[in-house]
Formats: sequence, structure tokens, C-alpha cells
Amino acid sequence: MDLKFNGKTALITGGSKGIGAAIATTLAEEGTQVAIVNRAGPEGPALVKTIESRGGKALFLAADLCHLENCHSVVEETLSAFGGLDIVINNAGVNDGVGIDAGPEEFLASIQRNLTHVYAVTHHSIAALRKSRGVIINIGSKVSVTGQGKTSGYAAAKGGILGLTREWAVDFAEHGIRVNAVLPAETWTPLYDKWLKTLPDPSAMKDQIEKMIPFEHRFTTTQELADMVVFLASPRSSHTTGQIIFVDGGYTHFDRKYTSSESCQTD
Repeated sequence: MDLKFNGKTALITGGSKGIGAAIATTLAEEGTQVAIVNRAGPEGPALVKTIESRGGKALFLAADLCHLENCHSVVEETLSAFGGLDIVINNAGVNDGVGIDAGPEEFLASIQRNLTHVYAVTHHSIAALRKSRGVIINIGSKVSVTGQGKTSGYAAAKGGILGLTREWAVDFAEHGIRVNAVLPAETWTPLYDKWLKTLPDPSAMKDQIEKMIPFEHRFTTTQELADMVVFLASPRSSHTTGQIIFVDGGYTHFDRKYTSSESCQTD
């Protein structure tokens, strides 16, 4: 299927690792110019090199988006490099474990890490998106609708992202801008792997989690997330806006009797 990107430009926050890297790579393969925003590190330049070796166009912008001036500068640098902006993908964030006992200052810091930059990057992008009749895709989390425990800041931020998705879908409809959110649940990323390796028995925990994922009893891949995001960003999804779409193998919404220990038998 031709997704009809035709040289469009995308800005992806948190774009050099995990889900963000898969989105950036897939967009580039479809002919999109990609600006990859992440904190400084070797992964970003390496990803740009990989994309360019395959004939794509990419730019790495090293920035900590907790500093609001960087939210403006990465948009300006993208516009300067590529001449326009068609797609904004707000992916940056981290489940930082800031719970109710952490206190108000840590809570505000978690909101800054996970929500404020979503508003700020979009704010600075909106003039360009109005010109291009562009697309915004926010990467949320199942925590925003299920709760998880011991992560008040992250849960509040991801809940805020859902609210902004619907709010912006209304605000920007008159400008032809579509806004949607994609929510992962248990997705296999380098960060997830790193967390499992801190546990006494990583293999047993991974097996336990996989048994709770109804469809095929396995983690969602970053490519599966990326494929949904790229489709929603494309003109092939031209009448889809204000939607909250789960890519999670049924983890969030299947009846819990399906994932009880008695039912979680794999072939």
C-alpha cells in the first residue's frame, strides 16, 4: 500500500530508542524526512546514519525537552533543515515511579518530564501544521486508563495526554489537522529489558507478564506500535481524528478471567 507521504517531514520526540526509533525508521522507509529529538547520546547519530544508509533523510537534534526553550528550538531547527513540518509525534517520556509519597515537587518534575513538553512542542509546531494541514500523534500508556500503582506522576501525565488529544482534535479540526493517540501496554523495548534485568529472576518475570497478554501471550513489538503510528500519520487515515487506539494484544480491555492463571496456557 502506498501511504502517500511524498516527502513529508516528521518531528519525533524521544526518537532515538525503542518505540520512537521504530517510528522514525518506518517513517523514513516510507519516504518521510525525520527530525529525531532525544537527549544527547550515541543512539541518535547512529540511527541517522542507518536511515541515511538506506536512502532516507534524517536529522538528530540533541535536546532535553524538560527545558522549555528546547521545545521551541527543535521545531525551529526542523523547519530550517527541511522547510516545513507535517507530522509531530510526541513520544518522549519515562515511567519514573513518582508515587504519592514522593511529594509535590517530585510530582511536578514528573509532569515536566512527561506532559509539559507535549504541550510546548505542539504549541511551537502549530503554525507550521496549520500550513500543511498536518497530523499530531501522541504516545500514551495503558496506565492512563487502568492505573498501575506507585506512579502518580506518570499516570497523571499520560491521562493529561489523552485529554489533550481530544481537546486538540476539536481545536484543530477547522485547520484540517488530525490528532490521535496510540497507547501501548507491555511493549518490548531496551528500557523494559533493562528493568527486567534488575530483578532476581528476569526470565520468570518475563514469562509471568507474557502470560497476562491475551493475544499470542507475547510482548507487543516496537514495530507493531510504529506501524500503527505511521498509518495514522498517513493520508490513508485521512478521516480519523480524536481517537485513542490501543496496540497491546488485548492487554488493557480483555476480561481478567481470560488472563487468570487457570486460563493462561500457551500452546
